[in-house]
Amino acid sequence: MSIRQQCGDAPGTVWFVGAGPGDPDLITIKGRDLIANAGAILFAGSLVSGTALRWAPDGCVIADSKEMTLEQMSAWLILQATEHRVVVRLQTGDPGLYGALIEVIQPLDVAGVPVRVVPGVSSAMASAAAAVESLTLPEVTQTVIFTRVEGRTPMPPGESLEELASHHTTICIFLSITLMGRVTRALLAAGWSADAPIVVVHKASWPDQEKIIRGTISTIQGLCRDQHVASQAMIIASPTLGARQWTSLIKSKLYDASFTHRFRRAVVAHAPLLSAKKSESV
Repeated sequence: MSIRQQCGDAPGTVWFVGAGPGDPDLITIKGRDLIANAGAILFAGSLVSGTALRWAPDGCVIADSKEMTLEQMSAWLILQATEHRVVVRLQTGDPGLYGALIEVIQPLDVAGVPVRVVPGVSSAMASAAAAVESLTLPEVTQTVIFTRVEGRTPMPPGESLEELASHHTTICIFLSITLMGRVTRALLAAGWSADAPIVVVHKASWPDQEKIIRGTISTIQGLCRDQHVASQAMIIASPTLGARQWTSLIKSKLYDASFTHRFRRAVVAHAPLLSAKKSESV
């Protein structure tokens, strides 16, 4: 079903669209089609690549939200929804991760403006892809934690990085590159080894701007400083890092020839026939 068919004749729907991590080609087809049909677009200019607007039609009203308050953003969207059938709020990554989604939507709900959300590729996923790393591995870790370090925004009880890191699973740490000292101290306090690997990806997927920095808990802060990485970076700490070079790897049961599932029967390996003579009974 096309965007026009989905919208029907109801005017003024505001679509919160995840622009993805940076590469404009990583926006979803649905997000791209919404931009192409938008009468107005409010984009996060400090984080979203301007090239994502290349599909906007002529005459589309485009505004940058980087200098707006939440109240101004909501007011702008409400105003545009009175004049245009399709209004897009274009924000980085996925709208549901570390974005002011609910805060902006609540005034729209009060104003009776219809709202829809289109997911996007998170920078956590794009960073793992850029570094060619898997966030999960059989019998190593099956859990991924998305979090951040406490800064001006406090963390809820039980969600300090040290507490979360005590699980020794994969941790994708957002919005914390300027607090790398706190990150490494929390990991060490949680029992991680000083030589445990860490990957930092700056501007994952951004053409000609992406940086991948590999180090350990003891070296990563200095490496990031040397590379002048102080913004828009994903920090990944995981027991799976570097598995591409491991000589021994536990394989997934799903693709094991001896594993039965609804699409394939297990192949049973038969033992070779023995040619030894039977022992004579006494």
